[in-house]
Amino acid sequence: MGNHILIIDDEKNYLLVLEAILEEEGYTVTALGDPVMAMTYLDESEVDVVITDMKMPGMTGQQVLETVRKRHPHVPVMIMTAFGTIDRAVDAMKSGAFDYITKPFSNDEILLSVGKAMKLSHAEQQNRLLRESLAEKFGKETIIGNSKPIQDVLTLAGKVAPTRSNVLVTGESGTGKELVARAIHIASDRKDMPFISVNCMSLNPGVLESELFGHEKGSFTGAMALKRGRFELAQGGTLFLDEIGELSQEMQVKLLRVLQERVIERVGGTETIAVDFRLVAATNKNLQEEIVAGRFREDLFYRLNVVNIHLPPLRERREDIPILASHFLRKFSLENNRQVHGFTPGAIDYLSAYEWPGNVRQLENVIERCVVLSSHDVIDVDDLPAELRDEEMQFKSAVDLLPLKVNLSETLEKIEAALIRRAMVRSGFVQVKTAELLDVSKSLLQYKLKKYKISAKN
Repeated sequence: MGNHILIIDDEKNYLLVLEAILEEEGYTVTALGDPVMAMTYLDESEVDVVITDMKMPGMTGQQVLETVRKRHPHVPVMIMTAFGTIDRAVDAMKSGAFDYITKPFSNDEILLSVGKAMKLSHAEQQNRLLRESLAEKFGKETIIGNSKPIQDVLTLAGKVAPTRSNVLVTGESGTGKELVARAIHIASDRKDMPFISVNCMSLNPGVLESELFGHEKGSFTGAMALKRGRFELAQGGTLFLDEIGELSQEMQVKLLRVLQERVIERVGGTETIAVDFRLVAATNKNLQEEIVAGRFREDLFYRLNVVNIHLPPLRERREDIPILASHFLRKFSLENNRQVHGFTPGAIDYLSAYEWPGNVRQLENVIERCVVLSSHDVIDVDDLPAELRDEEMQFKSAVDLLPLKVNLSETLEKIEAALIRRAMVRSGFVQVKTAELLDVSKSLLQYKLKKYKISAKN
């Protein structure tokens, strides 16, 4: 990933000062005084962030913003403005500017804002690269993320896909278990055959048996014609059984027989039918605990759990949140014919700090709501739902995720670590500012960061 910043300002002194500040931090800087020439340069170069003055001859900062948004929508634009023209900068934010800086500015202020803009730019680039590479390997719909936990999931899915082994996908609700199943199917030699999905919790046991096994005409009241079940429909392909932990004991026995003998009989029928499908099952329950409680068969568990793929909750892969948010923003902007281009730094901070009890599904719903209801070209903090902005509600959602039986000391440490992570996000990963937010010394903060193995980027 690059670190190339394009600065546009007709005041030479500001160009020189900004260039010196940013180059000292390791950024590659191109400083141009002519905005028209700068737009030509942008078209021909790889630029990660644009910083432009608001008032310039030839082109205004607003016109620069509009041009960049049109030609290079993935490049964040920061506006510099004099104190007397802040209203124009605010209007630019509504049009999609990433942030604005008032002149004269402090070094810390400009570096913090540039750091956030660069992080968003890199997230956009990672998003594009991920979509291209994953689409090539797994198809268009797959798990998005660049964190180590999610890359481990994709690596394991890629390894197991060419085999015939059964797979058990585990994880909390909303983490994307069906997407993993689809990715495995698309990367397998069964990709041209059906992918059949069944939610075991959505159907009562009697209906579920008919759905899975099919039934003969007249086998029960209402059976007006022969119906092939999902086992047959998945012939040659992949059968995905979601919420497998909800199966009744009777259905568990019948599924076990199918997996052992690879034959079925339709409800009301006597003919034995051979079936060939690859099974991927999923659950948000701990099946080993269910076995101990007598609710799930141990022999079926071992049949299902040949390969286990565990999906981490979103709160354990926070670095993926900007990438996912950008992905959903693009998706829903296209679906709803809206011109919503990005997020303000504050919005990204709130999205990254939230606990997300509903995981990726909840994030997707939040971004869709923002796109539909926002009256601006960029999502701001005020566009986010109240539960993301309310500190007390955030804390309650985090507490609700805790099990009923807890070790108090360990739980308090988890809460402390979560608070530190949130403060790090809010401060742009600047340790001094994080310490101020938490009202602790920097040395104590550094001790806690080391204790909880929290990544300290600054």
